[in-house]
Amino acid sequence: SPPAAVSQVTVRDALNQALDEELERDDRVFLLGEEVAQYDGAYKISRGLWKKYGDKRVIDTPISEMGFAGIAVGAAMVWLRPVCEFMTFNFSMQAIDQVINSAAKTCYMSAGSIAVPIVFRGPNGASAGVAAQHSQCFAAWYGHCPGLKVVSPWSAEDAKGLLKASIRDDNPVVMLESELLYGVPFEMSEQAQSKEFVIPIGKAKIEREGTHVTLVSHSRPVGHCMEAAAVLSKEGVECEVINLRTIRPMDIETVEASVVKTNHLVTVEGGWPQFGVGAEICARIMEGPAFNYLDAPAVRVTGADVPMPYAKILEDNCIPQVKDIVFAVKKALNI
Repeated sequence: SPPAAVSQVTVRDALNQALDEELERDDRVFLLGEEVAQYDGAYKISRGLWKKYGDKRVIDTPISEMGFAGIAVGAAMVWLRPVCEFMTFNFSMQAIDQVINSAAKTCYMSAGSIAVPIVFRGPNGASAGVAAQHSQCFAAWYGHCPGLKVVSPWSAEDAKGLLKASIRDDNPVVMLESELLYGVPFEMSEQAQSKEFVIPIGKAKIEREGTHVTLVSHSRPVGHCMEAAAVLSKEGVECEVINLRTIRPMDIETVEASVVKTNHLVTVEGGWPQFGVGAEICARIMEGPAFNYLDAPAVRVTGADVPMPYAKILEDNCIPQVKDIVFAVKKALNI
């Protein structure tokens, strides 16, 4: 049979496709947030959707995260399916009470009688030149909280499949996108572009097979891991690169199986080191069956433990680079 058609799709277009398809599929789905309607979205993720679906389905809100997140959570409790966009996840701090106390805990506190099928989405982590209040990763913050699901896509396929799965899920989902990936094109298979394509929440993906060391990452740093793996391959070191895709529930089984094979572990993330995603992975490996297969201590590559500086040269040094991953792998392998 001929190979399936593959085309290049940006993360922005993949997200737009997912929103369009889910708005069309289920009339309970609606999008709300700052600039999402008439302006076509601050990052043009919702381009064309207001024109197509109108004021009831794509709603511009005032600059009041606590207010519109609260409206969205209330709507979800009466079985609508809101997609609540934060212009960046830094601004979700204004609404963290709604996300955690209202959305995440209600199903449990109502003994399962009230579901909250809501998606909180928007850019997360470092952008470029926007300083400390716009540059932090919230994967560890939201991954910490029971009652939430947390997804963190890398490729266009991740973005589309995870957003569709999140909208269809009956639980509150936090979807952490990367602004720096929005314009990046990825190969997308014909299957991934079908209307029924979803990626199961809670399942990691092995992006590259390898035998010497396991690299585990999420969001934009997955790309850095792939680049580092290509560099190291020239030196005879074969990295297995795991794209977590989901932060909570975490697919630790895929990581364990890889560590059993490679005997070495390096975690890579843009967030801060203390209580981070990498810290959690290391602890889970330590506590589980794969610990006995480690030939060396696990190594974490993280963002610098500082509020993000504004100056470009300092910002570059605060975000994990390919050279940092290569260094960490050599440290883990003692070469």
